[in-house]
Amino acid sequence: MIKKYKKGDEVIVTTGKDKGKIGKIAKVLVSADKVLIPGINVVKKHEKPSQDSKGGIVNKDMPIHISNILAYDAKNKKPSRVGFKIEEGKKVRILKSNGEKY
Repeated sequence: MIKKYKKGDEVIVTTGKDKGKIGKIAKVLVSADKVLIPGINVVKKHEKPSQDSKGGIVNKDMPIHISNILAYDAKNKKPSRVGFKIEEGKKVRILKSNGEKY
């Protein structure tokens, strides 16, 4: 898998119950091709009481597959695909919509 998305990237959700929502990537799960975005794909989980927590029903952010997100172009306020370009001997990520660095 090519690493197109990194921690801190601003992305927009393209499919599912959270379609159209914008957020920043908190964690990238490379082995599963998924990303964790706070406030996106939130589910209710039943938690057993332990020393740390009281237990009960808690809201938890679940990972979303990379194919369901696109990079968010804040300048044009629309989604964009991520591409690669070699500049000065280094491989850099660019937005396909306008060719700017991502």
